[in-house]
Amino acid sequence: MMFEISQRFFFDAAHTLQREIEAEGSRRVHGHTYHAEVFVQGEANASGMVMDLGFIRREVAVLRESLDHHFLDEVPDLGTPTLENLCAYIYKRLKPILPNLSAVTVERHSIGDKCTYRPAQG
Repeated sequence: MMFEISQRFFFDAAHTLQREIEAEGSRRVHGHTYHAEVFVQGEANASGMVMDLGFIRREVAVLRESLDHHFLDEVPDLGTPTLENLCAYIYKRLKPILPNLSAVTVERHSIGDKCTYRPAQG
């Protein structure tokens, strides 16, 4: 049987963004509370778990430190601080440690924006 487990976390961060719509406010430094979730897929092992959630929490805590209360424009390897790039950044950082990482979601609850990155199966 295939299972998918997940761990949620949040971080507060500021950024700027060059946009054509809602441009003026986006160009100024502003911040959001981002809610992220990482998903790990697989079969349950002999202990009955896909992976120990404590291990996932520990790795997420390390990753969270690189984003929480940071100016996202200056985070190395993030690129333009869009929801899409945040998903890709989190995925790239965690994939070597969580080989069965299957998806990453980042959302801003306060304004209803959400992005999910799920790599193409191929």
